[in-house]
Amino acid sequence: MSNTVLTVSEDTLLKMKTHYQSSLQSKVPQGGVFMAKPSGCTITAYKSGKVMFQGSNCNAEVSKWQGKSASQTTKKVNPTNTNSTLPKNFSSLAVIGSDEVGTGDYFGPMTVVASFVEPSQFELLKELGVKDSKELTDDAICSIAKKIVHVVTYSLLVLHNEKYNAMQEKGYNMNKLKALLHNQAIRNTISKLEDKKYDAILIDQFTPPNLYYGYLKGTKEVIRDKVQFATKAEGLHLSVAVSSILARYAFLQQMDQLSEKAGMTLPKGAGAKVDQAAAKLIKSKGFEALRSLTKLHFANTEKALKIAKK
Repeated sequence: MSNTVLTVSEDTLLKMKTHYQSSLQSKVPQGGVFMAKPSGCTITAYKSGKVMFQGSNCNAEVSKWQGKSASQTTKKVNPTNTNSTLPKNFSSLAVIGSDEVGTGDYFGPMTVVASFVEPSQFELLKELGVKDSKELTDDAICSIAKKIVHVVTYSLLVLHNEKYNAMQEKGYNMNKLKALLHNQAIRNTISKLEDKKYDAILIDQFTPPNLYYGYLKGTKEVIRDKVQFATKAEGLHLSVAVSSILARYAFLQQMDQLSEKAGMTLPKGAGAKVDQAAAKLIKSKGFEALRSLTKLHFANTEKALKIAKK
């Protein structure tokens, strides 16, 4: 079975959701806009603009939207992700890896981390519990992060909600913001390495490379040398796993601070509990309170306003 991924505009995403209204599913993955299951195909659309088509009737559904996408990739489904551009010994190299957290959460900031990990650190990091963060609880992530923060060279960037909303209102979409933060975090990490050498830079891929560099057009210093992109990059090198853990830890710390500011525990994600919490804040603190706590352009804002009016 093969799958096809299109990258489309926000306007096209809305048109697609309307088109598949009769086959929409109640469950939507984190960061998702909708999931639909028309005959012979499963369609999953994400806030990033990526839309994945899977199934025997995949090509027929894709053909309805070709020409409306920024890019298209088709690949064989493989549960053990590999990237043909990476050398076979990639996992044993000295690498700067970067990852981000918080892009699918209504409450809280975006956090991006770039970390440098060299072979001499592998065993220690594994002993301290470093692995794919999706296999770890938040409590475990906090425990591991407190240990590894003193072991690796890294750079953390936090895009707080007020600045996020201001930039989004100026036309910066999610992927452009991620590209700017990844590039800056990588630059910062390189500047801290002094005489240490790295073999490669690995970015957990969220957009095709040509679009990534397009988002960075006009940026004073764009890091291109030795840069590689791969999905599921946490499983390809420990540096990305480290970055994911540190980024999640920073996000959780920020959520604790925002919860204290809000006077209530803010839920993660972008589901129904989030809508209810936002509505409660609107009633108690007013709509403007959301600007410093949330990503205002998410659909949760409109849902919360409707709930608050009831």
